[in-house]
Amino acid sequence: MGTLGKAIYSLGSIVRATGKALDRVGNRLQGSSHIEEHRDVNSISVGSGTNIQDNSLVHVAKSNISQKVLPTIIGNNVTVGHSAVVHGCTIEDEAFIGMGATLLDGVHVEKHAMVAAGSLVKQNTRIPSGEVWAGNPAKFLRKLTDEEIAFIAQSATNYCNLARVHAAENSKSFDEIEFEKMLRKKYAKRDEEYDSMIGVVRETPPELVLPDNILPEKAAKSIVQ
Repeated sequence: MGTLGKAIYSLGSIVRATGKALDRVGNRLQGSSHIEEHRDVNSISVGSGTNIQDNSLVHVAKSNISQKVLPTIIGNNVTVGHSAVVHGCTIEDEAFIGMGATLLDGVHVEKHAMVAAGSLVKQNTRIPSGEVWAGNPAKFLRKLTDEEIAFIAQSATNYCNLARVHAAENSKSFDEIEFEKMLRKKYAKRDEEYDSMIGVVRETPPELVLPDNILPEKAAKSIVQ
């Protein structure tokens, strides 16, 4: 894209810088950092590997009727789905909060527990490990299977990997982005199975290979369809 493209790119640099800043925040929320924010009346703590998705609200309360202090503590490798509300709660490691769920003051979600999408969890409710709670108000629904517990941990890992990919992509220059677009267009219609049938071996352009520390299990799969 010649001079015009570079001019547009330059004009959008402020917007892009803002986006990169927001992405760094997302990378921290989805990545390996521990975050502790001190709000006006209490604190919010988010552990490593935790992802808090779009439109979610995390808030605190100074205290409840019984004068119990209510910060919000979210552990490691937790998934909080889109549009969830987490207010003055504790969520232990590797728990799962479904989309649109609301957790009121004093709720405690134990490790490997799940709150179903759209549920309303009443004040001071404790959700035991290995259980699914659902409804309005939320009640015990059933026990989680071993496969579902494994999915909770894998969900957090998937979002961490995605955050790293975003961070890597947003660190690229305009020229790098344009060059990769050209390469992807050139290699988009290559059929590996057909190539193997006719004995053709194509070298993967190194520019399309993510660093091993981004997605080790996918480093060899470098062509973006």
